[in-house]
Amino acid sequence: MHTTSFEFRSVPRIVVARGGAQRLADWLPGLAGMRRPLLVTDPGVRALAEPCCTALREAGVALAVFDAVQPDPPPEVVERALALAREHRADGVIGLGGGSSLDSAKLVALLAGSRQELPATFGVNQASGPRLPLVLVPTTAGTGSEVTPIAIVTTGADTKQGIVSPWLLPDLALLDATLIRGLPPAVTAATGIDAMVHAIEAYTSLRLKNPMSDALALQALALLDRWLPSAWAEGEDLEAREQTLLGACMAGMAFANAPVAAVHALAYPLGARFHVPHGLSNALVLGPVLRFNAPQAELLYAELGRHLGLGAGRDETSACTAFIEHMAALSGRLGLPTRLRDVGVQAGDLDRLADDALLQTRLLINNPRPLTRADARELYASAL
Repeated sequence: MHTTSFEFRSVPRIVVARGGAQRLADWLPGLAGMRRPLLVTDPGVRALAEPCCTALREAGVALAVFDAVQPDPPPEVVERALALAREHRADGVIGLGGGSSLDSAKLVALLAGSRQELPATFGVNQASGPRLPLVLVPTTAGTGSEVTPIAIVTTGADTKQGIVSPWLLPDLALLDATLIRGLPPAVTAATGIDAMVHAIEAYTSLRLKNPMSDALALQALALLDRWLPSAWAEGEDLEAREQTLLGACMAGMAFANAPVAAVHALAYPLGARFHVPHGLSNALVLGPVLRFNAPQAELLYAELGRHLGLGAGRDETSACTAFIEHMAALSGRLGLPTRLRDVGVQAGDLDRLADDALLQTRLLINNPRPLTRADARELYASAL
């Protein structure tokens, strides 16, 4: 059921342009005259970022680069990037990379602009502004981080903290398909399924679901379902890459307003404890969670299935089943691991995972069906 009154927030500007990263200087003057930005990225993307860096410097931009972001970054990474921003006297931040780089860039822009301490920002709407001007350029078609008000940091061996605030929405999101051309098939598949989960959970969210988030979720899911197999099979297909990048962005806009739920709640402990990449974590628990939710979400799942051309002419139950089985089989079709045991999870780990999942109250309150600890353990067991 839709929220009868709602607020929809998103970024003020999105640019879709092949090769746009090398023309980034064209947009910077409109962002408070940004001339001394810090670019935040990771070692794996550093070479990909180099043409962008060269073009910025040739345009007279005094650029500093922090390229030490690591997956699931701890606070120390954010603090090191923040120290460089202050040393450089940065007047803006550019994040280029996957979700971890974009999340780090968001936090650097926030902390450098507001002088707030990182721990004080943990939670929902605890961050305060202002922040430095911020540009985000994704190099995967998955997280949607370039259009979400969310950043995640790893605060302990097995724990993460989320920062949720409108201050984390960038001034500009730039989608450049040339940056994801040639992304490895496994990464393409996992990040693509992550984006599809964003769309599904936004469309079925118990809280804050609204007509605008629905429209974005439906279009995102259709784009990803249509183009992800092509991007996975032929990494140089720029049209497929661009369509998946756009789908991931639209899914990000959807779940930024109608938040995600139990798939993500069960996925986070897999990342924290077993260092499973986030997209793959979602893929591994997607089928079990969809089946669990079906009694309460049957009509919505049937609508999603029919939107994808599944279950046409069937009743709600059949259309719902067709959608669930289509999504549950996607990981296998794209060559990803399909069982938790494939990523090192054992039966003795299930209780600890269930305990961790129940701590994700920020997510579980959005799930269409209430989920207990016993339910969580059974879902993990069914995915083992």
